[in-house]
Amino acid sequence: MNTPTTVAPPVEIRQLLASATRALTPCGNGGLVWHLWGRDSVAHPPVVLFHGGSGSWTHWLRNIEPLADTGRRVLAADLPGFGDSAPPVQGRDADALPEPLEAGLKILLGAQACDLVGFSFGGMTAGCLAAQYPERVNRLVLVGAPGLGVASRRTVKLTPWRPLTDASQQEAVHRQNLAALMLLHPESITDLAVQLHVANVLRDRMKGRSLAYTDALVRALHQVQCPVDAIYGRADALYRGRLDVLAEALRAAPDFKGLQLIEDAGHWVQFERPQTFNTALLAVLNDNLHPDPLVHQ
Repeated sequence: MNTPTTVAPPVEIRQLLASATRALTPCGNGGLVWHLWGRDSVAHPPVVLFHGGSGSWTHWLRNIEPLADTGRRVLAADLPGFGDSAPPVQGRDADALPEPLEAGLKILLGAQACDLVGFSFGGMTAGCLAAQYPERVNRLVLVGAPGLGVASRRTVKLTPWRPLTDASQQEAVHRQNLAALMLLHPESITDLAVQLHVANVLRDRMKGRSLAYTDALVRALHQVQCPVDAIYGRADALYRGRLDVLAEALRAAPDFKGLQLIEDAGHWVQFERPQTFNTALLAVLNDNLHPDPLVHQ
């Protein structure tokens, strides 16, 4: 296999990092990397962002500034075993991550509760953390999260790319996999999307994950004490044709507030439809949603 070459981060990443503070908290045999924007606010709790599997904080590239611009403090983690963060001491799935993440949040936030937003695998992780550390989470927002007993390994077929030695063939497979799981429209699979995706999958050290295909999140939601909201792309590949089952599974949370479906968007909804998503997320965080249990955006 070709040895991956070091590629400079996209300009969008460099610009965002220029306004961030980088923090490192203990994790496994190394550190857990956080990026922080904004300042503490008396009007809003901090917002903590957990990215998806085989990802990093860059899954939130198009959402951080709109959150910070409202006066909120924003913290985006590289989850343990992903991005630049060390793996946890034990375990290689979402249930192994709450302890080092809570330890990091205790250092960064003290006892202050946060609004916790988790995308995909990060949604499962966020649900587990909210169940295990209820005093930490003021509100839980799930974005395209699995672990609801709905999706199976047959739902989406991804093509292996590591056996390929040709860079152009690898890129073609990455684009194919982005189309299969992450993004609805071909025009959404931009060079930026591919560059972020490639940089992230190369740093995934959490192999053998399987909780996404169980009801692990449902079981965690039963224990979650805070309000729970959900935002999904209507064409999310994990739930295409099964949105009714998705909505029912989310109602496992005792204080489930509602599901918003973003039109014309796939799984990576916050990247594909950032303006609509950001509006929906801020409405949730501001508690300005319609009280019906299922709301379509």
